[in-house]
Amino acid sequence: MSDTAQIVPDSQHRGIVAALPQPWRDYAQLARFDRPIGWWLLFWPCAWGLLLAGGQSEWALLAWLLLGSVAMRGAGCVFNDIVDADLDRQVARTALRPVASGRVSKRAAWAWLVVLCLIGLVVLLQLRVIAQMVALGSLALVAAYPFMKRITGFPQAWLGLVFTWGVPVGWFALRSDRFEVMAALYAGSVLWCIGYDTIYACQDREDDASVGIGSSALTLGQHLRSGVAGFYAGAVLLWALAFWLLRPDPLALVALLPAAAHLGWQVLTLEDRDADNALARFRSNRTTGLLVALACWVVGNA
Repeated sequence: MSDTAQIVPDSQHRGIVAALPQPWRDYAQLARFDRPIGWWLLFWPCAWGLLLAGGQSEWALLAWLLLGSVAMRGAGCVFNDIVDADLDRQVARTALRPVASGRVSKRAAWAWLVVLCLIGLVVLLQLRVIAQMVALGSLALVAAYPFMKRITGFPQAWLGLVFTWGVPVGWFALRSDRFEVMAALYAGSVLWCIGYDTIYACQDREDDASVGIGSSALTLGQHLRSGVAGFYAGAVLLWALAFWLLRPDPLALVALLPAAAHLGWQVLTLEDRDADNALARFRSNRTTGLLVALACWVVGNA
């Protein structure tokens, strides 16, 4: 098998990944370093919580949270691939993953997982104690996620709880009050995650159905676009509620309009039977994250 043939189909920066020597390439792919969208989607909720809490000048803390997002997203992917190796072999998009293909042994994958977790521990120690406790509270959710697709038709709901846990971490990194603001921001982020991961799941509908695992894309069926629209609308409304609770000023809500417009564009242009289109709409949520971060910056700076 050629070097480029060993790179998973949805990998970004294929030329850079292909240039890496073995086994660096396999470990980079195992932690999804070739797909930066994942760590951006994990980081942005951290930034939202911090910025809405008033952390506009906390540049060092934002940098630590970004490093932690890269490391812990990688660790989560490694754990997921260890657990899902047998299933991954049966799905075309994932059959080339390092553990599923046998290029990385499970023992080596566990060792790599430990290294990534140690990096995460260094980041954890930069937070105040209450934020550390909140961050550690996500571990049970993370450990259970790979099994959700086996027992529910909506594993994206569990992923929403996991992947946006950065909201309370970022919030508690600075303050321990106004829980209603943080809760509304977190709830909206969960719905946002369910929406974008439903779009991502469009790529695997046929394989998921044949293997017998759950997916919101399968559950929603012909109502997929309206379902995503509903999740996104709920997200915007809950974010607006968080802003209003913190700063009851109509102008604060205007800050959300660019993000709302971008999510609307995703829904209107989504072609859920076109894998390339769905993947592009999913990746565009990096822009959503930035737009919501800017809104949090404005409202939290009041």
